[in-house]
Amino acid sequence: MLGAGALALAVGAANAAPLVKDCGKNGNYVIGFSQANNAEPYRQHVNDELTAAAKKVPQFTLQIADGAGNVNTQTSQMDNFITQKVDLILISPFEAAPLTPVVARAVKAGIPVIELDRKTVGDPGKDYTAFIGGDNYKIAQEAGKYVADMLLKDGGEVAVLEGLPSSTPAVERLNGFKDGVKANPKIQVVAEQAADWLPDKAQTAFAAMLQAHPNIKAVYASNDMMAAGARLAAKGAGKQDGDIKILGTDGLPGPAGGIRAVAQGEWAATFTYPTGGPQAIEMAKSILLDCAESVPTTVTVPTTAITPDNAKSMMGN
Repeated sequence: MLGAGALALAVGAANAAPLVKDCGKNGNYVIGFSQANNAEPYRQHVNDELTAAAKKVPQFTLQIADGAGNVNTQTSQMDNFITQKVDLILISPFEAAPLTPVVARAVKAGIPVIELDRKTVGDPGKDYTAFIGGDNYKIAQEAGKYVADMLLKDGGEVAVLEGLPSSTPAVERLNGFKDGVKANPKIQVVAEQAADWLPDKAQTAFAAMLQAHPNIKAVYASNDMMAAGARLAAKGAGKQDGDIKILGTDGLPGPAGGIRAVAQGEWAATFTYPTGGPQAIEMAKSILLDCAESVPTTVTVPTTAITPDNAKSMMGN
């Protein structure tokens, strides 16, 4: 006879079921993606990588909906996907808390939800299926350590431009950078302000910071767009490239991206924020084609530091 524990295990194994009822390699599947805001260059980069990965899977049809930086728009998109009974949903929530209920609704309706780059505030594996993205805290901490150990060994005043405070990456990047620069007690964070990921807001905020603290030696921007805005403010204050060490986050390719800005000496560094697009499609294949009974609730995609040492070689990637 089986003991109680062994019996429970045997019953559990017998009851183990795929994450979705309709799955298998011969089916055709619709994946809905609610993107936070297509207008942001990083978000377009995500869409491009996701589209390219999905095209390699003939059974997949990817529908991308633009949340346009509005939680009500994203909530409607999610409800539409639930009504359509799509097979799987991807979402990059514009804000965490307001989108938590609709994500949980989708999961309750039997649709797996993979969160990309930004989380809601639910429990992984219960209120959403999985989160795929970079470790925002560690990426920013690495930026802080780079300032502490390499750029400002003798210390100095630094500033931080934070992203949208109601999004998880903004908070994690702010805290990570501030903890990273603590490695050098001679560094002082004299100013920090949210600029909501936007270059014009960053330019205005950093111009005001420089008026209040003209000796700022470095600024950490929580995305590449705000770093571009910070450079314009530095130029407006009569600074030359290099006078203030500018650090971005995203490491975007292309003429307006951070890799080029570092390669051309405009910024000191940027740190790639991986899109997670290819990994999301791999997980979708596991759920829909391979009928997986479970998937990892968190997949962390590593970052790369883009500095003057490697920026030019990264330009072609």
